[in-house]
Amino acid sequence: MTKLRLGPIENDKPVRLTIELPAAVHRDLVDYGRLLARESGQVEITPPKLIAPMLARFMEGDRAFQRRRRAQKKEASGSGSACA
Repeated sequence: MTKLRLGPIENDKPVRLTIELPAAVHRDLVDYGRLLARESGQVEITPPKLIAPMLARFMEGDRAFQRRRRAQKKEASGSGSACA
């Protein structure tokens, strides 16, 4: 069996969001949660618990986003030191 991209889901302080998903995406999330729970030895993982780690993983893998984020932080720290 191939390893899923997500590992065990950590508990973190949540921020409540309300979203609408297509039914097919919801079904896929339910299936993914079942497979991940089986693979990681956890209890069933519901779609709301999957969405945040999936989005985080997506953003971590987006090279353009990471590059621009680093540049933005560099700009912010550079402008702050010029004032000091």
